[in-house]
Amino acid sequence: MFVCAVIVILGLVGRLVYLMVFDAEYYQQKAKALHEREREIKAARGEIIDVNGTILATNKTVCTISVIHSQIKEPERVVTELSGILKMEEAEVRKKVEKVSSMERIKTNVDKKTGDQIRNLELEGVKVDEDFKRYYPYGELASKVLGFTGGDNQGIIGLEVKYEDYLKGKNGTILTTTDARGVELDQVAEDRIEPIAGNTLQISLDYNIQMYAQQMAEKVMEEKQAEKVAILLMNPQNGKILSMVNVPEFNLNDPFTLSNGADSLSPDEKQEALNQMWRNGCINDTYEPGSTFKIITASACLEEDVVKLQDSFSCPGYRMVEDRKIRCHKVGGHGAENFVEGIRNSCNPVFIDIGLRLGVDNFYKYFDQFGMMGKTGVDLPGEAGTIMHKKENVGQVELATMSFGQSFQVTPMQMAATVSSLVNGGKRVTPHFGVRVTNREGKVVEEFDYGKGERILSKETSETMQELLESVVSEGSGKNAYVEGYEIGGKTATSQTLPRSANKYISSFIGFAPADNPQILGMCVIYDPKGIYYGGTIAAPVIGDIFQNIFPYLGIEKE
Repeated sequence: MFVCAVIVILGLVGRLVYLMVFDAEYYQQKAKALHEREREIKAARGEIIDVNGTILATNKTVCTISVIHSQIKEPERVVTELSGILKMEEAEVRKKVEKVSSMERIKTNVDKKTGDQIRNLELEGVKVDEDFKRYYPYGELASKVLGFTGGDNQGIIGLEVKYEDYLKGKNGTILTTTDARGVELDQVAEDRIEPIAGNTLQISLDYNIQMYAQQMAEKVMEEKQAEKVAILLMNPQNGKILSMVNVPEFNLNDPFTLSNGADSLSPDEKQEALNQMWRNGCINDTYEPGSTFKIITASACLEEDVVKLQDSFSCPGYRMVEDRKIRCHKVGGHGAENFVEGIRNSCNPVFIDIGLRLGVDNFYKYFDQFGMMGKTGVDLPGEAGTIMHKKENVGQVELATMSFGQSFQVTPMQMAATVSSLVNGGKRVTPHFGVRVTNREGKVVEEFDYGKGERILSKETSETMQELLESVVSEGSGKNAYVEGYEIGGKTATSQTLPRSANKYISSFIGFAPADNPQILGMCVIYDPKGIYYGGTIAAPVIGDIFQNIFPYLGIEKE
């Protein structure tokens, strides 16, 4: 027994020596950790500014109110004061105050004035930490482009999530020392690791142009009692987007509140409604482009040399393709016309004829060459791709309808980017918002360079398209977009949505100026307008009005 006792004692002594000598550092760290309490200091998220430096997204100082159970000396007073000032139920506050934990958060995103009021009470065990909440000075402006952040200040949609790595910054910490009861020791200095603020993102969007375009979209939406309206304005030479409007927009400072009817929705239904409210129709939704697609068909046919400007056609008001009668928008027909007149008149039979001349193989060759089989690469999340027939399933009837922009779907962004490329001299552009990223001192961290892509159309054909589309506005179906003193090119469209029996239409117009050297391209899409729904009648005037007001601002002079 004695021997066993000695062995046990020696073993314990040996273990104690090992712990005190060889494992001392490990246990010192463990002991230190028990007496340290860490609180996070949120980093200020980087701002988003427009092309002129106008702040579109910034931060407001808010407070996080927390309690430390072991330090509270007057629990009833804490419950009464906090529930009153924070407008919370006493039972909810009491539950958190009485919970035995190192730190319990009572409420976040408390405005600074309220936070200061609580701090001035000097309640023992109550901590008021300053934090940041994302703030959008212009509310609904460009809501579906900018996007917003969640409770953790992390981007959820739009540019906020696309450029998250540049904007988010790096959080800091406050490290305090406590005694065995968990009470902070005043005589021991706290350690601080200061947060690093996020970088500033400058984008090509212009606040003034966006504001005016959004007002125009809201006006036409109200007048036509439309479901929604989208407007895009971009520089066709370099792909910089000056404006992207999707009305109805939503309040970026209150993004989780639905406009009406939310009370009757289940949680899943409400989330679906929010997802729909946040959708950016310019990039997330596809539609049948209709006659604006004739720009693409005409470019391909001229490039492939299957049509000449003076080729003659006849339009009796329809064209028979196999056993299908495909009608022109003009019931009585346009009669005899050449190709130039066919474009001005937006004549379906003319485009059916040249589409059939082009053939299925070449149609798909150019569709792919022009970049329409893929995505534009715009710097926003969730871009939808083109919905297109499989080539092997395309017969003469499908080819005929595709030639004038029906039976397939693209996004408005894809149409705007492709037309930009066809009229800018023939080089593909990547539409984008990002211009540069700078740090808090204004030093450039990264400059985004998209450049021009590969040539997709000859310069000669591009120049021909500029002239043809200028005649559409000066003499044809796009005359309502005409602005005196300027040469504007463009194309109207009116397409019917599925199912056709619903009698719902999409009216649109794409225009650019100056016609011979495009510096601005505008697109308006009006979904399900009531009453008159022709693109030349209701969409073209929207772009014409916007152009008239922004030409002087952009320095585009009358000719």
